[in-house]
Amino acid sequence: MSADSAAGDDAEVDPVTLEVVRNGCVAVAEEMNANLVRTGYSPNIKERRDCSCALFDARGEMVSQAENMPVHLGAMPFSVRAAVDAFEGDLNPGDAVLLNDPFRGGAHLPDLTLVSPVYDPETLESEDQEPRLVAYAANRAHHADIGGSTAGSVAADSTEIYQEGLRIPPVKLFEGGEVNDNVLEMILSNVRTPDERRGDIRAQEAANETARERVHGMVDEYGADTLESAFEAVKDYSERRMRSEIEAFPDGTYEFGDLLDDDGRGNEDLPVEVEVTVDGDEVGVDFAGTAPQTEGPINAVLAVTSSATYYAVRCVTDPEIPPNHGCYRPITIDAPERSLVNPEPPAAVVGGNLETSQRVTDVVLGAFATEAPERVLAACQGTMNNVTFGGTDPRGSEDTDAGGEPYAFYETQGGGFGGRAGKDGMDGVHVHMSNTMNTPAEVLETAYPLRVLRYSLRPDSGGAGEFRGGLGIRRDIEVRGHTARFSLLADRQQHAPYGLEGGDEGERGAAYLYEDAQAYAAEEDAGVSVGEKLPQKSVHDLDPGSVVSIRTPGAGGYGDPDERSPSALARDLRLGKLSPEALRERYGVDPDELDGE
Repeated sequence: MSADSAAGDDAEVDPVTLEVVRNGCVAVAEEMNANLVRTGYSPNIKERRDCSCALFDARGEMVSQAENMPVHLGAMPFSVRAAVDAFEGDLNPGDAVLLNDPFRGGAHLPDLTLVSPVYDPETLESEDQEPRLVAYAANRAHHADIGGSTAGSVAADSTEIYQEGLRIPPVKLFEGGEVNDNVLEMILSNVRTPDERRGDIRAQEAANETARERVHGMVDEYGADTLESAFEAVKDYSERRMRSEIEAFPDGTYEFGDLLDDDGRGNEDLPVEVEVTVDGDEVGVDFAGTAPQTEGPINAVLAVTSSATYYAVRCVTDPEIPPNHGCYRPITIDAPERSLVNPEPPAAVVGGNLETSQRVTDVVLGAFATEAPERVLAACQGTMNNVTFGGTDPRGSEDTDAGGEPYAFYETQGGGFGGRAGKDGMDGVHVHMSNTMNTPAEVLETAYPLRVLRYSLRPDSGGAGEFRGGLGIRRDIEVRGHTARFSLLADRQQHAPYGLEGGDEGERGAAYLYEDAQAYAAEEDAGVSVGEKLPQKSVHDLDPGSVVSIRTPGAGGYGDPDERSPSALARDLRLGKLSPEALRERYGVDPDELDGE
């Protein structure tokens, strides 16, 4: 079915109706996301909210989004385009297209995107009219396992995409409202936790059905012609505002570079370089000088690189601009082929979506900071600290007296948020491309044969500055009653998050392994490290009782540390965010000098 592409160009929409429709589209996306979270099966969706939803017009251009995961939202239009192109002229009411192929609009394999066409309900009921396409509903959810060499499908040792899980090109998962059982069973036969995957896919279906109902209501209220005209007007409005914001920057080329620590395969100090050129009301972003695509799993496909770039430009402009296709029109991206930010298959890419996307954000923001530091924050933790555990759950279930069910646990870890003009950075939060929640300890321990022994902020990990960088966290997890396969995929353990305007770097991250809880307890009692430092991109088999300790990076500080107010220093000291030793070393202040603050 094709869209009436001219309808949106013929009719004008009055300002009141336009604003009501715009907010209605945002409400649709937000309700989609709420239902996806509410009906999801896995803790990764229900608790961490590692999912995103958006509404697209009949041309496949984004109109509104639920602002959850930046790495999803800027990349999702590539998936919608791939789905529409794959089934051009062959999408019908009740159909839904599923895909995850990073080289066909996806990001990495655990992110499954579901795209559903929405039609004018009046034409669906008419025998004389062809169904008229008015919108697409789309959502992306990170599934805790999609097969591959390692439970959780985030293998830090992968060298090609075939090791990372089941690769799904655009396929019709639903046809005429009915599930394609052959496709679904093919997916479920390739994952470790099929019941959980089935539940999360059904939650994705429910989210798109929510959008279908709400868009039908909008069509009934305003008519398809007015709605399509409003979609065009909303995108044009965002474009005008974005161009106005870009014009406020001085014309010229801003340069910045940073490094990824390694790819886990012995290739170290991998540069991500950028030139941002502002020319009137347009901005070009060129990644020439970035490292070639690499053997390890940190290659970021173009959709991911674009998503991080769009996000960074939005950060330095007006965040109140409605996020849609219009925001992206003034931005052009040049990413060299076969590079770390635009690889060719069969490159391993699972970590590109997670780690390289963060470094792309860091360098684009760093480039803007050379001209407008007041609009930019110091570097955040710059990593997602990806952790997966998998194995056979030794605990009994409702159906069995003994264990035997496979499990796959995945989460990312929060860290420091950069200091910025006027404010300290936030502590222990997910940053930039990752906007999820930390898994609550109670949920983790209930759902998996794991135990959280420690979960705390890391004192002194935030970079010193007039405005301090946010603190990283420490999260120590014990394996209970079974042998677990553990994968760690992290960064910023060699190259620290940068400070701005005289602020200091944030503390780097680290991870340690303890053979058993007794060794772990001995370290806690003695206050000295007896654990084995783990490579930041590595896979391990852990014996029962082993403990993994993840220490995430802090963030960079902003401004001269000598300018930090005594009251702020006293508050940090009182709250345990700053030790007396760090107070003396970093700020040149003795704790006794803060008495009375």
